[in-house]
Amino acid sequence: MEAFLLSEWLLRACSVPADGPVYLRLYKLICRAILEGHLSAGTRLPSTRDLAAELGIARNTVLQVYDQLAEEGYVRAGVGRGTYVEDISQELPGALERPVAAVRADEHAPPSLELSRRGQALLAHLGFSNLQAGAFMPGVPDVREFPLKVWMRIQNRLWRTGPWDLMRYAPAGGYGPLRQSIADYLGSVRSVRGSAKQVVMTTGIHQAVDVTVRLLCDPGDTVWVEEPAYWGVRNLVASAGLKVVPVRVDDEGISPDGDSHRQPPRLIVVAPSHQYPLGMVMSLARRRMLLDYARQTSCWILEDDYDSEFRYGTRPLSSLQGMDESGRVIYAGSFSKTLYPGLRVGFLVAPPALAPAFADAVAELYREGNMVNHAVLDEFLREGHMGSHIRRVRRRYAERRDCLIEAIHRHFGDTLEVVGGDAGLHLVLALPEGVDDEVVVRNALQEGVISRPLSTYYLDRAHARSGLLLGYAGVTPDEIRPAFDVLARVIGRYLQSSHSKGGRHDDTRRTGT
Repeated sequence: MEAFLLSEWLLRACSVPADGPVYLRLYKLICRAILEGHLSAGTRLPSTRDLAAELGIARNTVLQVYDQLAEEGYVRAGVGRGTYVEDISQELPGALERPVAAVRADEHAPPSLELSRRGQALLAHLGFSNLQAGAFMPGVPDVREFPLKVWMRIQNRLWRTGPWDLMRYAPAGGYGPLRQSIADYLGSVRSVRGSAKQVVMTTGIHQAVDVTVRLLCDPGDTVWVEEPAYWGVRNLVASAGLKVVPVRVDDEGISPDGDSHRQPPRLIVVAPSHQYPLGMVMSLARRRMLLDYARQTSCWILEDDYDSEFRYGTRPLSSLQGMDESGRVIYAGSFSKTLYPGLRVGFLVAPPALAPAFADAVAELYREGNMVNHAVLDEFLREGHMGSHIRRVRRRYAERRDCLIEAIHRHFGDTLEVVGGDAGLHLVLALPEGVDDEVVVRNALQEGVISRPLSTYYLDRAHARSGLLLGYAGVTPDEIRPAFDVLARVIGRYLQSSHSKGGRHDDTRRTGT
């Protein structure tokens, strides 16, 4: 493109309606003309006065655009000498040069072609859902039960004092007073042994797993994960380049077989207090076995203390970390289920020798902040509000659990097994082997009822159990009853089909949910 044609080309391009200020549109258009080769190296651009007059815009706008282009190396300019297009190809190493046509052709390439193999594998096994409320979304508390007035009173008091120090990045390990409060809290309610220096603040279990595998594992190392298991932990481990080995669980928790014992992992990830998703509690004998195995093989254990606060009718065993005599357990927890998920406040308790490394790594990798919320939470714990809140919502959740189990029995009697209903925020409704749980979930969702298919929590899908994860914490009894009536009708259709055909329903193609 000759310089004298630039204004005509710009006029045509600017005639197309677009958002944004004039100078930004003009800047982008000239950049495009240079990058796509319409304005070749050495071409003299029109003067700012002439281009402004031809485009009918202020000269200062053109001056601003030319100055920006010069600063970024697209053009060179000198007083009284004019403005010329630079040869930007000379700034690229020869191996990186490619024809302009090839650049344009690749602009519309599928995004997956630009991702790493790890990135593609991660996105191919997504487990998260944009649905985070309603019957029967599992794993979510009832945020309507959050003691908002108490929290706001503490928060307002802190803001009135001008908490300037709390508005900066957090120090390594996190807000000191909260670390002490968490150490005290865990020591009293979970028998966790550790000082405030061993507590490292995180945003939740995902970050705890991420920093643990970064610090303790190298690519190719083996990690044991419970089978079935929470998809988020499994995907984090796999995306770090580690070998995920699923180890089945039985009524006593994780149950390694002989082959597993002969090949010790670098890390074992377990949820002993409330296995997710099946809900069993790891027995005392199995805990001792696991700790002894870690001591003998020098592997690490990451304890996810999921839902330990919510048990109905029984008291939980002490934490695995509290039984550890050899310093092989990293304990992780969060306030996502006890308070509300959006708070994004979690923690880990590292062995004394590892604690400084964990604190420094979290500070280096994630640049933690959020200290105002940490200060509010510290006061919330110190004033005893956490205990009161837990006791109150535990009663509410127990009533909702009982309501859901009653609805299950009303529709199905004892023909369908309820699994893991003694604790937590959800239960599992087991389905017969001939019923495809993913098909049931999709059809229930079309009628406005949410659930999760149990089979998708297994890495070995060939041996997966069929069932539905039903969350009850976030819905009231008045919401539970009609929603389960709908779900029961959907389940009933597939039970009848399975019985009549003596096998799996015709629609058996498994897809992600």
